[in-house]
Amino acid sequence: MSLAPPLTAPHDPYAPLRVPNFRRFAWSILTMAMGAQIQGVVVAWQMYALTRDPLALGMVGLAEAAPFIGFALYAGHVADVRDRRRVALTALAVLTLAAAALAAASFWLVGDGPEVRARASGVPMRACIYTIIVVCGAARSFLLPSRNALGADLVPRPLFPSAVAWRAGVWQVAAVTGPAAGGLLYTWVGAPISYGIAAALMAISFGAVSAIRPPARTDPPRTESPLASIRQGLSFLFGRPVFVGAMTLDLLAVLFGGATAILPIFAEEILHVGPSGLGALRAAPAVGAVLMSGLIALRRPPGRVGPTFLAAVALFGLFTIAFGVSRWFWLSLVMLAASGAADMLSVYFRSTLLQVMVPQGMLGRVSAVNQIFIGSSNEIGAFESGVAARLLGTVPSVVFGGVVTVVVTGLVSWRVPSLARLDRFETETFDTESAPD
Repeated sequence: MSLAPPLTAPHDPYAPLRVPNFRRFAWSILTMAMGAQIQGVVVAWQMYALTRDPLALGMVGLAEAAPFIGFALYAGHVADVRDRRRVALTALAVLTLAAAALAAASFWLVGDGPEVRARASGVPMRACIYTIIVVCGAARSFLLPSRNALGADLVPRPLFPSAVAWRAGVWQVAAVTGPAAGGLLYTWVGAPISYGIAAALMAISFGAVSAIRPPARTDPPRTESPLASIRQGLSFLFGRPVFVGAMTLDLLAVLFGGATAILPIFAEEILHVGPSGLGALRAAPAVGAVLMSGLIALRRPPGRVGPTFLAAVALFGLFTIAFGVSRWFWLSLVMLAASGAADMLSVYFRSTLLQVMVPQGMLGRVSAVNQIFIGSSNEIGAFESGVAARLLGTVPSVVFGGVVTVVVTGLVSWRVPSLARLDRFETETFDTESAPD
C-alpha cells in the first residue's frame, strides 16, 4: 500500500507537529544536536591548536567510532526489549556529564594564563579529550537506536514520511546554529565556557525526553537471548537488498566523500578565515540541508525514490570535489551547502525506508545496524580524512574522496537494480517472528 495519499486528498505537512509528544521529541533533538555540534567544533579546534596535526583530528573520530560500533548491536537489542525512553534518558545523562567533564578539564588544564596554556600543549589535555570522546561514543551508541525507535512510537504510521522530514530538518537547524555558535564561542569565551554551554543544552534535551509520555507498546515481550535477538534483526535486514544497498552507499559516500574532520586545516591554511570561519564552514552543509528538509517536509512524499536517492549521492560527491579545489571562501561555503542539500535528500530517503518498512518491534535492532553503516561513518570518515590528508595532502584527499563517491554510486546502481528501480515508499507488514533466517 502506498504511503502517498490519494491525489484528491490535501497534504498536511504540519500533522506531526500537532502531536505533543512529537513536539517534545523534536525539541530534544534540536537541543541535543546543538550541544553536540558546539562540542564537536570546540574539540576539533582545540585539538588542532594543541597538535597542528591532521592525524590527531582523525584520531578524535576514531576514538568515538570504536565504542560506537562495538556496542551498536547490543544497544539495538536493548532498545527493542527495554523501555526506549529510559535508555535514551540514560544515554543523554552520560553525554551531559561528558560535556561537563570537558569543560572542567579545559578549565584546569588550559585556563587563561600563558603558563597554564603551555602545559596544555602536552599529553594531559589530549588524553582527557580522547578518553571523554570514547565515553561519548558508547553513550551515543545506545542513544541513537533507542531514540529512533522511540520516534516511531509517537506518531501514526501514515505520518512517518513527514515526521522523518521534520526530525531531519530540526537536526539540521541545530547543525547550522551549533557549529557557528561553537566557532564564535571558542573565539569569544574560550573552551571551558563553550563546553559548559554544550552541557546545558544536553541537559535541556534530557528534560524534553523526560516529558515525553509514549503510548504503551503493543508488541509482545521478547524472551529470546540477546544473541538470538541480534541474529533475527540481522536476518531481517540483510534479506532485503534495498536496505543493504542504501546503507552501503551512504556509508561509502560519507566515509570517502566527507571533509568535515579536516575543515580546521582549510580554515587555517587554505582559506585563512580562523575559528569563526571554521564555524561557518562546519555550518554550511547544514544550511543546504535545512533548505532541502523544508522543501521535503512541505511536499508530498516524492516518487522515483531510488533514482533520486542515487542522483543525490552522486551530486554529493561532485560538490565535494568542487569544494576541494576552491580557494574562495564564499564559493567553498556554497559548495558545502550544496553538498549538504544533496546529503539531506539521501538521508531522508534512507531514513524513511527504515521507518516505513520495518516493524516497530524490530526498529531498535535495525536502527543499530544502520548506525554501524551510517552513524559511525562520520567518525571513521574523519579518521580516513586525517590519514588521507597526511598521505596525499589536504586538497588531493578531498578530491579523491569525491571521485570515489561518484564511482561507488554507479557501482551500487548496477549491483542493486531493485534500489535503482524503487519508485515509491511502500508499507509492508512484516511478522517479526517469520523474518528470514
